[in-house]
Formats: sequence, structure tokens, C-alpha cells
Amino acid sequence: MIKVGITGQSGFIGTHLFNFLSLKKEEINTITFKDSYFENEDQLRVFITSCDVIVHLAALNRHGDPQVIYDTNLKLVNQLIEAMEITNSRPHLLFSSSTQEACDNLYGKSKHDGRLLFEQWALRNSTRFTSFVIPNVFGPFGNPFYNSVIATFCHQLTHNERPEVLIDADLQLIYVNELVDLFYQKILGAVAGSNIDMFKVLYTSENKVSELLLMLKVYKKVYFEEHCFPELNSQFQVNLFNTFRSYIDHSTHYPVQLKKKTDQRGTFIETIKTSLGGQFSFSTTLPGVTRGNHYHTRKIERFIVIKGKAVIELRRIETAEVLHFELSGEQPSFVDMPVWYTHNISNVGDEVLITLFWINEFFNPDDPDTFFEKV
Repeated sequence: MIKVGITGQSGFIGTHLFNFLSLKKEEINTITFKDSYFENEDQLRVFITSCDVIVHLAALNRHGDPQVIYDTNLKLVNQLIEAMEITNSRPHLLFSSSTQEACDNLYGKSKHDGRLLFEQWALRNSTRFTSFVIPNVFGPFGNPFYNSVIATFCHQLTHNERPEVLIDADLQLIYVNELVDLFYQKILGAVAGSNIDMFKVLYTSENKVSELLLMLKVYKKVYFEEHCFPELNSQFQVNLFNTFRSYIDHSTHYPVQLKKKTDQRGTFIETIKTSLGGQFSFSTTLPGVTRGNHYHTRKIERFIVIKGKAVIELRRIETAEVLHFELSGEQPSFVDMPVWYTHNISNVGDEVLITLFWINEFFNPDDPDTFFEKV
């Protein structure tokens, strides 16, 4: 078992990395880190001595005064080095640097200078140091106006704000799931002895800002407003779509009522419009029975109650808030399952519950994507 701690665990990349590594229970033991440890020398030292591997993600990305960014990031680096020296600890240290190292700004300079300080520490102590030079990262739960322009656009579009392209730059992008897998591979590849590794993370897609905004506007129109699934022709488009979905206020958006057409023959209800293909299925659930209590990292899934009474519950993993939706076949409606939300459905009525399911796994049908955790 490799004991891994992540500074900046509560941040965008840190949250995804911690959740990803927590699934690797046979290989990795995750050591919890809190931001307050940088304000308490004893807690920081205990954390460091508990780890075989430390991934240093904690950093300030944006501030009105660039000098504050530089000073803050160098302070965090020096605090970590000092604590490792005092405790005589030699973990494999992984550092999140940035392609902005080559840019003329104080954020990039803080990453460059921080990397050099870590390299000098590793050489002095004959231990391993890996610097990740990372392009622009996007994915679910990034902070708008802070982590990426994609996070900002997604937030604005799902909250009826008007996004604008300020600089139509070419963005070299990597999806956060792809990035954390690279961290995982480097963690497993730890070796003894001195080894300074500067690892350039390759981007997996490249798009102009205006192109990204156009795709997201289509998602808003087709999915958010028309309740249909858009055409997704690449893994990047799936990743961007799942990122967009994560910014919807699920507590107010669901359940979505379906339109009924009734005549002398009975009732016709259109459940799903999609150009994606996917699998359609249905289940019957006896009164008092609950199905689910698991989450997905990739799949796109819709639950439609067409007969009986049900409660669907959602909870984003590593959080406590539970979203609670009541659905009835008398007014057919649906709830979509967001990625990284554990979910279940319960029959709360007196008759058999009939639920229609649509699910699409896209490009990785053989990879595990269902992980069990109670709502």
C-alpha cells in the first residue's frame, strides 16, 4: 500500500485526484489533508511523516495583485520543504506546475521558482521529485471565474447569464479525469534513489474559445432547454457535455415533467429524444424497495417514472447534501444522473413501480464505471 497525501485536496484537481485514488483501495491509502495544516506546523509535520507520496497541488491561481500570487505560492513551497527537512522525511514529491512557466507573468514565475526549490531539495536528499507541466484543465465542479474559461461559460449558461469571448485564444486542454490518471501512473511508478523528472503533460484536445462557447450554447439549447441529448461524436465532446451538466442546479431543475398526448385510445408520452444511441430498459420495483446507491464517473443516464410513486435521491460524493425528488406515473417526469453523484430510486407507493432507463457508456464500455456508495 502506498500512502498518498494531496495538498490542495479540497481544490478542483485535488478533489478529483483524491476521489480517483480512493477507488484504488488495494494499492493506495489516501491520507487526508486540510488547508489549515499550513497554519499549524505540528499538523503539517504529522501529515508529511504519514505519506510515502505527496502531491503538491495547493496554490493560488488568481488574485488582484500578481505579487500576492507569487509570494503565496513560494511560501507554500518553502513551508513544505522546511517541514520535510525538520522531520527528515523523503517522500516521492509530485508538483503541479504549468505551461505558464514559459510565460512572462508572476503566476508562471511562481511555478518555475517553486519547481527549482523542490528539485534542489530532492537532490540534497537523494529522493524522487516529479514536476507535472500541465496545460489547461477542465472538468466537473471547477470554480467559475477561477479555474477555467469552460467553468465560467458553463456556470453562466446554466444560470441565465451571458458569456462573452474576451480573447479568442487557442486553448490546449486536458480533461481532469485524464490528468488524475497520469498522476496515478506516476505514483505507482515510484522508484528508489535520486530521480528528477520533469513530465510534460500532453494536451488531448485543442479548441478556440469561441468554438468551446458555441458547443456549450448548443448543449444549453438542446439539453438544458429542450431536454434532448445532443450529438456527441468524440470523447472530448462527451467530457465537455458531462462538464456542462455538472453546473446545472439539480435541486431546482428536476424532476422535469414530460408532455402527454391523450385521445380516445389512451396516452402517448415521448420519454427521450437523442441522437446518441444508447440502451433503453425498464424495471419493476416492489413497494418499499430501493435500487441503486452507486455513482458513475462517465455514464450518461436518465430515469423516467411511468407508473407508481418514487423518490430519487442524489448526493455528490464527499458531500453531505442530499437532493430529494418525488416522481409519479400520474405525471410522468425524469431525473438525469450527474457524474460523481451517488443515486438511488425507492418505491414509496402501494403498487409496483415501473421505471424506464436510458444509459449510454460511449467510448469505454469495458472500463469500470459504477462504484457503490450509499446516498
